[in-house]
Amino acid sequence: MWNIKSIKFVLGIILEIPFSVDDMTFRSILEKIQKELVKREEVREGIQTDMRRATRLSKQAILFTHQNRFDDAKKLLGETNGLFSKLRKFSRKHPDLVYAGMVDAAFQEYTEAQVLLGLAEKGEFVAPKEIDVPLTSYVLGVADVIGELRRRTLDSIRGGDVDKSEKCLQLMEYIYAELVAMDDAYLLISGLRRKCDVARNLIETTRGEVAIETRRKSLENTIKKLEKTIERKTKVEKTSQ
Repeated sequence: MWNIKSIKFVLGIILEIPFSVDDMTFRSILEKIQKELVKREEVREGIQTDMRRATRLSKQAILFTHQNRFDDAKKLLGETNGLFSKLRKFSRKHPDLVYAGMVDAAFQEYTEAQVLLGLAEKGEFVAPKEIDVPLTSYVLGVADVIGELRRRTLDSIRGGDVDKSEKCLQLMEYIYAELVAMDDAYLLISGLRRKCDVARNLIETTRGEVAIETRRKSLENTIKKLEKTIERKTKVEKTSQ
């Protein structure tokens, strides 16, 4: 058992042991850590700047797509892809900085722009492998395409192209139906359910607007036919007189 004498003896031995620390070694360790933290912060700021630019370019590409300026949209998306290539190089040394919220948002916007362009120009969906984006970003980006298709629907209505507006609406409904059919994705992809809820409301509103325009167009065509019929009968009556 320990007694007072034994404890004093042990403490005496401990206190007599010289406690030396290589102060220069420890300081150099901290200096290296500080330099690395500064570098990481510079990388983080650089990534944020690039991702803000990537998001801005993708938004501009979407605008060009709505204007049917497909070549201009492709040029901007090519520049955006260059920013993502730069990002992938950083990911080798700083993977924790690369997969942050701003990066994911940029990938989603890029996906939205690429998918919309493919649909508008060729009527085809681009795959995530073709544009080299993460799967979750692709799905969330596709969900946002529904909102852009609503814009194309309204543009078609204003342009008097009811058939095109109906096709855009059908595409909106198709994308929504396929997304909600991904039961597992609702659990695995954060934010997908909310985006689909927004998409459903957009589709319902758009469906009503297209229906109204379809009826208006039908009524307009009926009136025109009636006017032509009346005009034809009037000419016949004048001729017979």
